[in-house]
Amino acid sequence: MKIGYFLSCEEYTPAELVEQAVAAERAGFEALWISDHFHPWNDEQGQSPFVWSVIGALSQACSLPVTTAVTCPTVRLHPAVIAQAAATASVMLDGRFVLGVGTGEALNEHVLGDAWPSYDVRMEMLEEAVGLIRRLWEGDFVTTRGTHYEVSNARIYTRPASPPPIYVSGFGPKAVDDLSRFADGFMSTTPDAEMVRRFKDATGGKPAQAGCKVAWAETEDEGIDHAHRLWANSGLPGELSQVLPSVRHFEQASTLVTREATAESVVAGPDLEPHLAQLREYRDAGFDEVYVANMGPHFRDMIEAYGRDVLPTLRSDG
Repeated sequence: MKIGYFLSCEEYTPAELVEQAVAAERAGFEALWISDHFHPWNDEQGQSPFVWSVIGALSQACSLPVTTAVTCPTVRLHPAVIAQAAATASVMLDGRFVLGVGTGEALNEHVLGDAWPSYDVRMEMLEEAVGLIRRLWEGDFVTTRGTHYEVSNARIYTRPASPPPIYVSGFGPKAVDDLSRFADGFMSTTPDAEMVRRFKDATGGKPAQAGCKVAWAETEDEGIDHAHRLWANSGLPGELSQVLPSVRHFEQASTLVTREATAESVVAGPDLEPHLAQLREYRDAGFDEVYVANMGPHFRDMIEAYGRDVLPTLRSDG
C-alpha cells in the first residue's frame, strides 16, 4: 500500500502547505492529497487557499504526485474551467496528477447563490461534468448542450500527453454503485472494506484511495485538544457535512460533539502503535493508497516521526 501525505487547505496557509509537501517528500511519503474548499469547516481552522494556485507551487517545490481530494466540478466552478485547471496542473506536474472529484458540500458550493440539489441530481451533474471534462481533454473544439452544462467552441490548448485519471469520492452503497459507472478510481475517508470490494468488483479492480487524520503532539491529551478544537465537525453524523450551508452552522452543530467523542475517534499523541494500527486498518480494507493529514501545529514533528518510524515499520510488515 502506498502511503501519502494529506495537505489540509482548511487549516494551513499556502506557505505551510508547500513546506509540508517538501518535508513529506524528504521523509519518504510517496504522494500528496490536497483538499479543495472555498470555506474551512469552522473559523478555528481559519484557512482556505485556492487549490489550483497551491498545486502550481507544489509542482515547483517537490516531485510527488498530487490528487485533489476532492474538487466539485458542478456548481461553484463550471466543468470546463476545471478541465482547463486540471490539464494545466497535470502539465506542471509532468503527468503526476489525479483529478479527484465528488458531489460536493453546500458549505462550498452555495456561495454564488445557487440552490443546493438533492443527492440524485448532484450525482447526475457530476457524471455529466466528468464526461464533459474528458471530452475537452481530447483537444478538439467542443460545442454541446447537456442536461446541466453547455459549452460553445471550447478547446483546451495546454494539455498533458495523457489525460489525468479521474477518481470519484463516495460514501455508502448507492454512491459507490453510481460512481462505479464512470470513475477511474474510488476515494473515501473510512476504512470500509465492503465499499472497496463493491467498487473493485464493479470495475474489474480499479484502484482505491483513502484519507485519514492524526493529531500529533507531545501527549495524547494535547493531541485530542487540537483535534477537538479544529475538527470536531468530523464527528457530525449522516449527511450534515453535505447539506449545512455555512461555517456558522458547522460551528453550532459541532457543539454537540463532545471531547470524549473526539477522543474515541481520533489517533492522537506520539505513541506509534495507534498510528500504525490506523494505517493497517485501511490496508486491510483493501485500499491501494492512504493519505495521512495532521491536525494541529505539530506537523513538522509528525512528518519527521512518520519518516523515521511509521513508514519503515509499515513497509517492513507488508
